[in-house]
Amino acid sequence: MAATTAQPMGSLPSGLGICTTAPDIFYIPELLQVFGGLVWILVASTHVDPPNPLGWVMFVSVFCFVMTFLWMIIFAAGGHKNSSHWAAADFAYHGLAALFFLSAGVDLAIITLEKKDGGDLKIYRTYISAVVFAFVATLLYFIHAILSAIRWKYF
Repeated sequence: MAATTAQPMGSLPSGLGICTTAPDIFYIPELLQVFGGLVWILVASTHVDPPNPLGWVMFVSVFCFVMTFLWMIIFAAGGHKNSSHWAAADFAYHGLAALFFLSAGVDLAIITLEKKDGGDLKIYRTYISAVVFAFVATLLYFIHAILSAIRWKYF
């Protein structure tokens, strides 16, 4: 018989299991912030104007990077002790991160539309890229939240 790495939905993975099971496989792109990190880099590479909404976008990117890193370390070390409370917290965190990135993406899209007519074309294109990456990050966190909710249901 072939060995399987399938994790039952009613348990939380530890160690390298977080890299092979759903929804935890999403830690890899979330942690690398392939999309969220690019949002921060693209916004930071321009003149941050207006500072309030763009500051929120940058806060969300950095906050989600730090929290996802800490969350992954807790899961990899087995600090959750396979508790249903951690399954609920996993759902809550990823739902909050999806909501944060959605709000940041909408803010950034509104600012991008305002920059369309009177600004530098390079900054406009940079913001368009940042908006796309913000919504891709939102999608990743949303999928992780949905799969975490399903896992929590089976606890």
